[in-house]
Amino acid sequence: MKPKQEGVLVISLDFELFWGVRDSINLHQYRQNLLGVWEAIPAILDVFSEYPIHATWACVGFLFFDDISHLRANLPVYRPCYNNPALDPYKYIDTMEDDSSALFHFARPLIEKIRACPNQEIASHTFSHYYCLETGQTAEAFAQDLDAAIAVAAEFGVSIESLVFPRNQINEDYIDILKTRGIKAYRGNEDSWIYRESKDEEQTLMRRALRILDAYISITGTNSVPVDAINKNYPCSIPASRFLRPYSKRLRALDGIRLKRITNELKYAANNGLVYHLWWHPHNFGINLEENLSFLRKILDCYSRLKDNEAMNSLNMLELARKG
Repeated sequence: MKPKQEGVLVISLDFELFWGVRDSINLHQYRQNLLGVWEAIPAILDVFSEYPIHATWACVGFLFFDDISHLRANLPVYRPCYNNPALDPYKYIDTMEDDSSALFHFARPLIEKIRACPNQEIASHTFSHYYCLETGQTAEAFAQDLDAAIAVAAEFGVSIESLVFPRNQINEDYIDILKTRGIKAYRGNEDSWIYRESKDEEQTLMRRALRILDAYISITGTNSVPVDAINKNYPCSIPASRFLRPYSKRLRALDGIRLKRITNELKYAANNGLVYHLWWHPHNFGINLEENLSFLRKILDCYSRLKDNEAMNSLNMLELARKG
């Protein structure tokens, strides 16, 4: 008789610092979250080591540089020309005068910490936090952006084999570009219209509200896929299951409901041989670190019990892609 298929817990983190929020919030407003990343990442790695957890860290390529002059010397020739200039990081780079804000833009020491920890994959979140569905960008610009991301990681001694699309803007026309660059896995989106990839301007208040509600009560179901359904052809999509929302003092009374939503999904995935893909950003833990770590530990305690019962295992994105 064929042995029962274990469930798989996949965790991916979108590591971006200010590059990921630059077009939606100013640096002063988000300063504490971003500074907190320097404490949050070592703390998350300690938790991952304790359980232990295999995870994928999708890093914006800009983070690999030492400073602004180092970055400016390595920018791609062909760049996206977004119709909305607020999306263009290169215009922002032109305004950066010195490295007084380096902690918000560059993170080689943190990437070194991640690389030094067992079972942690360093993946790409594109070079420039590239928006693949926005008007004005092209396939050629995306290809050059990805080449730049792969090149700077290679200088760091890292081979890029997985990718997370910024803002989850998956462009199906670009999957072949991933393939030609040796990318074996990317994070797909949940199978629901409220999570469907879209331009920023199409992110309505209703969709945002429903996504928040879905973190507490089941609107879209479990959002897990069979392990055997992961595409055997590279690059394979490893769909997201749940965004781990950060602790909110205003909503803390509902944290038990939020936790139960996730642990019920974990148990369902374990019992049915499914992939459960949890993701968040390190800057989500940049404030209220202890509360966020406590919540994460409760999730991983549930995972640990399932693992002890041989019902679930932890794999990063590349490991799962290779398993397929």
